[in-house]
Amino acid sequence: MNNSKISVFGATGFIGGLFSNKYSEETIKIERNELSSKSENILYFISTTHNYNIFEDPHLDINTNLNHLIKVLEKNKNSTSIFNFISSWFVYGDTDDLPAKEDSVCRPKGFYSITKKCAEDLLISYCKTFNINYRILRLSNIYGKTDDKVSAKKNALQFLLQKIKNSEEINLYNNGNFLRDYLNVDDCCEAIKKCIEKSEANQIINIGSGKGYVFKDIIDEAINLTKSNSKINNINPPEFHKIVQVKDMYLDTTKLKNLGFNKQKSPKEIVQDLI
Repeated sequence: MNNSKISVFGATGFIGGLFSNKYSEETIKIERNELSSKSENILYFISTTHNYNIFEDPHLDINTNLNHLIKVLEKNKNSTSIFNFISSWFVYGDTDDLPAKEDSVCRPKGFYSITKKCAEDLLISYCKTFNINYRILRLSNIYGKTDDKVSAKKNALQFLLQKIKNSEEINLYNNGNFLRDYLNVDDCCEAIKKCIEKSEANQIINIGSGKGYVFKDIIDEAINLTKSNSKINNINPPEFHKIVQVKDMYLDTTKLKNLGFNKQKSPKEIVQDLI
């Protein structure tokens, strides 16, 4: 058992992969089907990524986000000193006010969102029962060029930017007049590392820019920078989108700022990162 390193579960994913490579001297990559940690510190990324699995496999979110998590917890309950769990802004759902704070009431919508919140609650209960320290890190919208699974369902911003670069027609819900909190994946990895190194255990921490970006502003900046001829169609969101998605969301990052992390970018800088 190597107590100076971090065992990364989900080290082949978008954020987990970059984190493991960025801090290669301090991390141990755990194979996807392996349950045992090789250090006392665990960083757990394994998760589904969107709410649309209900149409193809309604069990996938439950099996991945809950059942596999419990297997890993059971396997390491006698050897783990702290379990760092990567969660999502999706758990807030229709919360009462913005920016969403760590103690805001959560009303998640959709199977992905609901199982992520359930995973948080299960983790807290399990860790209290077996005297394991934990951290829950709720990520905002994370973007970066290394995300190879971009689609209209996951990371819609990058999906649309690709179309804009190619001067293809794009559809915007509500003319893009909604708020999202965007953070570059490299900055996200730095924030996670800072939380692991500096934050107290047994708490929830938001990881984001702490800023509400108007989606249309980023799209307009992309069209301007690329000299794109993309036609923009203003459309109403489909009914399923209304069921599982919230209109506006950005995070209160006071806790994160108190650890010494504060990264915000303009819409122009976000687009430049990606193009």
